[in-house]
Amino acid sequence: MTTEFIQGGSGRDLQTSHDSSSALTHLDAQGQAHMVDVSEKAVSVRVAIAQGQVQMSAATFATIEAGNAPKGDVLGTARLAGIMAAKQTAQLIPLCHPLPLQKIKVEIIPDAQLSGYIIRSTVKTKSETGVEMEALTAVSIAALTLYDMAKALEKAIRIENIHLLHKEGGKSGEWSVSKM
Repeated sequence: MTTEFIQGGSGRDLQTSHDSSSALTHLDAQGQAHMVDVSEKAVSVRVAIAQGQVQMSAATFATIEAGNAPKGDVLGTARLAGIMAAKQTAQLIPLCHPLPLQKIKVEIIPDAQLSGYIIRSTVKTKSETGVEMEALTAVSIAALTLYDMAKALEKAIRIENIHLLHKEGGKSGEWSVSKM
C-alpha cells in the first residue's frame, strides 16, 4: 500500500492511500480528473444490470395501469427514454467512454405491493470497459421520464433505490449485489 499527497483542483492537498488494485484511476499525477486510457485493456463481453423503483399513490398507479394518463403512454415512453439515454451516457457523464452497445433492454415491471414500478435495465457490449454507467443511466432516465409523464396525476411520486445489480466481464469478472 502506498500513501501519496497530491494537490487537488482547489489548491488543497489530498491524501490518497491505495494499493495497485484500488488506485484512483480517474486522477492524474496532479490530482486532475482525466479520462482513463483503456486501449491496453482486453476486449471482452461486458454486461451490466441496474434497477430502481418509482413509487406513487395507488390511484396514480391504477390510472397508469389502465392507460388513462393525460400525457399518453407513460410506460412505453419511459422505456424508450431509458434505451435512448443508455446510448448517450458518454455525453452526460464526463469521464465515460463512448461504447458500441450491442444490447439495451429496459423493463418496467408493475408492482402493486410497491404501488409503483420496478425499472430494470440490461446493457451489453464487447469492449475494453464496462457498461455499468449505461445501465444506471437507462434506469435513471426511464424513472425521470415516468415521473414527467405522470406528474399531472401526482407530484409526490418518488424515485428510489437506483443501484447496480450485476456486472460481468473484464479483469474484475463477475459481481452481483448479493455477493457484497
